Amino acid sequence: MKLVIMTKATFFVEEDKILTTLFEEGLENLHLYKPESEPIYSERLLTLLPEDYYKKITVHDHFYLKEEFGLHGIHLNNPSDALPYGYKGYVSITCRKLEDLKEAKKRSSYVFLRNVYDSQGEPTEKRSFTEEQLKSAARQGLIDKHVYALSGINLNNIKRMKDLGFGGVVISTDLWQHFNIHQEQDYKELITHFNKLRKAVG
Repeated sequence: MKLVIMTKATFFVEEDKILTTLFEEGLENLHLYKPESEPIYSERLLTLLPEDYYKKITVHDHFYLKEEFGLHGIHLNNPSDALPYGYKGYVSITCRKLEDLKEAKKRSSYVFLRNVYDSQGEPTEKRSFTEEQLKSAARQGLIDKHVYALSGINLNNIKRMKDLGFGGVVISTDLWQHFNIHQEQDYKELITHFNKLRKAVG
C-alpha cells in the first residue's frame, strides 16, 4: 500500500526542514498543495529542498514548476480539469464521486477518492460514502490499487482502507497536527508519527 503525504495548505517557517527530514526517513510521494498561493512561494520552498528529492514531488496548480524543477508530475483537483497543452508526464486526479473513478483512472497514474471519511482539516467536508458503497465499489473494481483514500485518514483506519482494496492513502492533517507551526521548532513528534504511518501501510 502506498503512502502519500500532502503538505499543509499554508507555508510555514520550518517547512523545508521538516519535508527534507521526511524524505530522509523514506517519504516517496509528496503532494505540494498550496491552494490560492502565489507561485513564488512554492518556488522558494522547492529551492530550499535538496534537488535529489524533486522527483518525488507532485505539484497541485502552478504546473510550470513540474518542468522548471524536474518534479515527478502534476495533480488535477477535479476530473473535469484539462491537462496543460502538450503535457505528457505523470498525472494524478482527485475524484469526489465513485462514478468518476473509471474514466479518471484511464487518464492518470493514480486517483485520490476524496471524503472517504469526514475531513479532519476542513470541517465542512463530510464523509460522502457508506461502508457498503465502498465495498460495492471495490467488488466492481472501481476501487483498486490505482485509487488512494483521501480525507480523514489516520492510523486508526489505514488497515480498513487496505481491506477495502485501496492502493494507497493520502495523509495531511493527521500528520501536520503533530507540529504547532506557531510555537514549536522541535518536530520529532511529527517524524515519529510519520514512521508509524509508514509501518501501518506496510
